[in-house]
Amino acid sequence: MAREMARRNRGPAAAAANRESILSAARRLFAERGYDVPLSAIAKGAGVGQGVLYRHFPTRLDLAFAVFEDHFQQYAMTAALPGPDAFCLLWRGLVDNLIAETAFIDMVSDARKTRVEYDGARRLIDLLADPLRRAVEAGLVPTDVTVEEVMLSIRMAYGIVRTAEAETTPDDLRTTILDAFPRLRCNDA
Repeated sequence: MAREMARRNRGPAAAAANRESILSAARRLFAERGYDVPLSAIAKGAGVGQGVLYRHFPTRLDLAFAVFEDHFQQYAMTAALPGPDAFCLLWRGLVDNLIAETAFIDMVSDARKTRVEYDGARRLIDLLADPLRRAVEAGLVPTDVTVEEVMLSIRMAYGIVRTAEAETTPDDLRTTILDAFPRLRCNDA
């Protein structure tokens, strides 16, 4: 019996594995159930107690920041691609993530209200600037497209996703969004 208890509760030795389990469960549940999924459901999905979840992530925002930091890292890698089509790939990636995980935008909205130091929008603007410039120079998007227009388009695309009928498929949403913003469609890319 004591040996079985020791195997289940490894204490600090399990911290890294517990953290990864929490992040994995949070990614899945944020995508399935949205940003407001109960944290108790995330702890249960990770196979840990709520105390363990709160030791790693004291607030919902702390957890969401950790989950969605992966997105920013992917966006940064895409933005750093040298070709003129990096913006086109970035735009499509943003649309795909928005469709798959509206929780990301919900988290950004929550962060803006409660954390004045939150810099997610600024980070995204900074990531978009150079790839957009290269796409404009290559003639992939109109010369008057601005980063501000792209940011506004992201917010509008969020509205499309959030108000879509329940039976709307991700492919239908993607088509609707890409058609709604033809200036960002990327000619010949």
